[in-house]
Amino acid sequence: MVVARASRGVVVSIGWRTVAAYEAVPNTACWGGTALNGGLQIPQPSKLVRLLHRLDERAREMEYRSKIKDELVDQLFKAILSLETMEECYRFFEDLCTVNEIKSLAQRLEVARMLKEKKTYSEIAEKTGASTATISRVNRFLLYGSDGYNIVLDRISKKQSR
Repeated sequence: MVVARASRGVVVSIGWRTVAAYEAVPNTACWGGTALNGGLQIPQPSKLVRLLHRLDERAREMEYRSKIKDELVDQLFKAILSLETMEECYRFFEDLCTVNEIKSLAQRLEVARMLKEKKTYSEIAEKTGASTATISRVNRFLLYGSDGYNIVLDRISKKQSR
């Protein structure tokens, strides 16, 4: 949570979302007993402090919590993060997964990339061979999931544009 002084008040942000803004009013009770920059003070300090505590609680509730987190999954992800080259990735995943599992994961990533490019379901199905159920599921995770597809696709896009 970030509390920042704006030109005429205070803005409270959680992550990239602005969740509250207060216009500063001269000569009113101040927050915490001190005037903010420029002598402007925030009215009704107790309400603001209560709001900030509630926002801080909500921010903690909104933190990402994985549904799959456990020691074995942590071990798997550490192994994946230890891979240094494309060849090492091929070697590891060929030992770890079946060919169909790898192809299915690759297909979903391509579906996500095409959905971000605003391709139609029929275009995606034709190019990837994915069913409309798979395309719909990937789309749902793109829009409402844990943001994993977006993180990876944005990073890939940045690397390719260099």
